[in-house]
Order: sequence, then structure tokens, then C-alpha cells
Amino acid sequence: MKNCRNILSLLLIILFVSSGAKAGIRKGPEGRTKKELQFWLTDPSAGIYFQNQPCSGLLGSPVKGNSVIEVDVSQSYQTMDGFGNCLTDGSAILLTRMSSAARSALLKELFGWDKNNIGISYLRVSIGASDLSEYPYTYDDLPEGQSDMDLKNFSLDPNRKDLIPVLKQILKINPSIKILGSPWSAPTWMKTNNNFKGGSLRKECFQVYAKYFVRYIQDMKKEGIPIDAITIQNEPLHPGNNPSMYMTAEDQALFVKQDLGPAFHAAGLKTKIIVYDHNANKPIYPLTILRDPEAAKYVDGSAFHLYEGTIDALSDVHKEFPNKNLYFTEQWIGSPANFPGDLAWHTKTLIIGASRNWCKNVLEWNLASDPDCNPHTVGGCDRCLGTITLNGDQVTRNPAYYILAHAAKFARPGSVRIASGFVENLPNVAFKTATGNIVLIVLNESKETKKFFISGMGSAIEAELGKGAVGTFAW
Repeated sequence: MKNCRNILSLLLIILFVSSGAKAGIRKGPEGRTKKELQFWLTDPSAGIYFQNQPCSGLLGSPVKGNSVIEVDVSQSYQTMDGFGNCLTDGSAILLTRMSSAARSALLKELFGWDKNNIGISYLRVSIGASDLSEYPYTYDDLPEGQSDMDLKNFSLDPNRKDLIPVLKQILKINPSIKILGSPWSAPTWMKTNNNFKGGSLRKECFQVYAKYFVRYIQDMKKEGIPIDAITIQNEPLHPGNNPSMYMTAEDQALFVKQDLGPAFHAAGLKTKIIVYDHNANKPIYPLTILRDPEAAKYVDGSAFHLYEGTIDALSDVHKEFPNKNLYFTEQWIGSPANFPGDLAWHTKTLIIGASRNWCKNVLEWNLASDPDCNPHTVGGCDRCLGTITLNGDQVTRNPAYYILAHAAKFARPGSVRIASGFVENLPNVAFKTATGNIVLIVLNESKETKKFFISGMGSAIEAELGKGAVGTFAW
């Protein structure tokens, strides 16, 4: 490992009043208080992958200038729910196939946040199958021509072997992890084409589909799995996936105000209702729903992907409806990975960009795949690279692992995004944690090593990042 001088030289002084002396602050030379700095680095060109760089700091004072990232705790924005993944059926299947000891160790690494664990704090699961399930299904499948308006056939049985046990094991590691549920399709007997792929929800099935969501949340709660939020339809403008379902903004607004919202209210559910759950190129979709006051009163916020559009479009939704939350719920990394390119794009656009554009969470797509990007449905994604690749008990950590680690481990749920200044070629985002620590994530997107200062809270840190490197600074 390179020594500290080659990675980071820092000047640090924080003068705290006695009420500010909390855990993590230690007395420095000459009686001055000095807070310990953590610096975690991923630098592909140097072969460094999310490693803590041990550096002893020197005392200094705040600085000004063009190469200074100024962190301002007086300007605060959204409170973060967490950073994480989509725990697909395929992910759960591969985890279940591991030996008990290997699975326990891996889940601790992924969902714990002490020591070298990376602290994933938010999960999205599919309500029924996604395209990364082995086959399409819902919780109320019937032969063609039959229906079940009373949901007598509803059952979570398809998830009892893999997904539910894995979720229970994760909840033992992190009981407060937030879980978002998203359907890829309603039961086929509710759809206009009686097929898992495409089609729309029949109007006469709006009410029973609302009850379907209620049953899902209630039955998962009986399993000890709290569902914090649901989206109404994954990618409602993409009916070509398997499974999938097309739903217009107008139909989604009608479904929310007429059926889903009242059903949640009648059942006493606190689960959040989140609309859209598709690309940033169509902000008009969630805006159409939020502009309907009868629908909007039931809606917590809007969810986005970024396979089309630009991340700053999310701020347009926030600007018009600042009291409604924003979520970033999916982005894939294709196989084979391009580690430097994936690290830079996802860090800049999602970890930094989505957070700066008001998102309360940032989720990468599939948690785990096998070496051939299986399992998936027929016609489902066959190039979706997992955050990890599992081959039995063998684990390969892919780009999304390190992308998430730089945020999830330090910007814990309850952290508040705070202001941080722009410096050329150094996109960044800052948070103040619930325990009062400061976290700054910085990418060097230039083609050369960059030296810069971080200034704020009465301190100055002189830092250095190699080209394409990502650093998390926490103090």
C-alpha cells in the first residue's frame, strides 16, 4: 500500500466548545481538540478498492480559493433513507444456495457497517416476479378464464423458500433497514391481455388490485418483514419486459385516488405510496399525478430510473412539489463491467447527482447474479451484472459494490445532505450524520491527479485523489 503521504496529506483543526465534544473527538497536541478523520479510497489505477487510508493529521486552519470544496452545515436539504440494492428473486436464490457460514459472513459484510462492512441500508424487492426471477409469477395466479375477486387464492408461497428467509436474516443484521416493494405485473386475470408481458390493468380490477397491495403488506408484516413503501408499477411505460404492465399517468392517478389510497387508509397502513418508478426523461408522468390533489394527498413522492433522461430533471419535480419526496430506485451495470467507467459514472450521476437532486435514497439494480448473469426470465435481462457475482460460495465484488460502499457505510439513514461547493473536475456531495459527523464523497473525474482542500466546520483538509479515484472523507 502506498504510504499516507502519497495518498493524502491533511491539515485539520476543529475548535469545539465543550458541548461539541462527542464520541470520535480526541485531544490533539497542546490541549486542542482534534477530531479523527477517516479517508476511504477507491483508485482503480492504483489497484486500491475501498480501503481505509491511515493518515496522521497536522493542525491547520480554514482556507479559501478555487481549489477548495467548502462544506456548509448551515445549509441543509433532504434527510436520507439510505443507499442500497434491489434484492431480486435471483439474488435470494443464489444466496440461499451458499453454505450457511458463507452466506452469514457475506450478509454481515453487505449489511453491517462496522469494521470493513459496507452498510447497505435500503432494499427494493419485487411484488411477485421481476425479470430477474426464474419465471414470471404473481401471488394470485389462476388458469386463463378464472378470476379471484376476493383474493382467496392469494399466497406468498413463491417467496417462502428464498426471498423471505434471506430478508429475515438481513433484518437480524439491520432491523431498521427500509424495504420498498415494486410489482412488475398484476395477476394476469386482472390484465387486458391475460398475459404476464404487457397489457394494462382492467378498470374493473382497480379495486381488487388495491386489495392485493394491502394483502401483500399485511402478509409480509406477519412474516416480520415491514414494507416501508411501495411503487405502483415498475417502469409503467415499458410493456416489453417479462413480466411487465403498461400504465398511463392518468390511470395511475385514478387508481391512487379512487382505490389504492382509500384502501391503505381503511386498512390503517402507514406504508408510503410512491408513483412513477421509471426514467427521468418523463417527469411529466409524476407531475400529472401530483397535480391531481385528490391523488396527491395519498402520495409520498416519486421514483426514478436513469436509462433515459438527465438526473437534474428530478429537481424540476421537487421545485413544483417541494413537500413530496424523491427516490432513485434502479440503475443497472451491464456485463462485462468497465470498472473505471462504471465507478466514475455511477458515483457522479447517482451517488452525487441523485443526492444533489433531492433523492432520499439511491439504489443500484441487482444485488447478486451468477457468472452468466442468471437467473432471469425468458426475455428478461441477460446482461445485468450483480453488485456481487456468486458462484456457490465464491464471491466476486463488482463495481456497484464499491460505488455503494463509499456512501452506504458513512451516510447512514437519518443523515442530512448539506451544502458543498463546486470545484472543477471534483464533483462531490456532503452529509451531516445523525451523530453530528460530516461525510464528503468526492470523485476526481479529470485525467490527472488533483490536489484540493476541504474547508468547513472550522477545519481544513488538504487532499489528493488520483485520476478516476473516489474518496470518502468522514470526520
